[in-house]
Formats: sequence, C-alpha cells, structure tokens
Amino acid sequence: MQAMREGIIEILMEAGANVLASSCGPCLGPGQGIRADGYNVISTANSNFKGRMGNKESFVYLASPATVAHSALAGEILSTRYNIQR
Repeated sequence: MQAMREGIIEILMEAGANVLASSCGPCLGPGQGIRADGYNVISTANSNFKGRMGNKESFVYLASPATVAHSALAGEILSTRYNIQR
C-alpha cells in the first residue's frame, strides 16, 4: 500500500513491470503465467529443474538479485561482476 501511495507502483508499471502479490510464483509459474516454448527466464528462485516454472520447453536461469535487477534494466540476461573495495 505504501508503494501505491508513493507512486512507485505506477512508475514500475509504466516501465513494463508486472506487479504481483506475494506468493510462491516459481512453483509451476502461476504468478506470471506459464512460460512459452523457448522462453528465457532469469530468476532468484532457489532451485532450477526442467519444468520448474510450468513448461519443460522453457529455460530458467538462476542468478543473484543484483544480476536479475541489472538484467531487467538492460532487457537481456547479463553477467554482473562487482569489485568490492573495503
């Protein structure tokens, strides 16, 4: 509700995001629908196996939240490397 009041949801939706309710969406993919044959997905889910998101002919790649966010902004799956300085 706070995100709605602050206009964040509107910004995300205008950018093309799908805003979903909290759920176990990766389990058979009910949250965002079943992926089509050959469709690529990048996810922060905790496991990956053929058919994990409902279609054995789609591809699911697991990555860190930072890599998923970076890939979403770029519109393609990227490899993200960080140089951490202490």
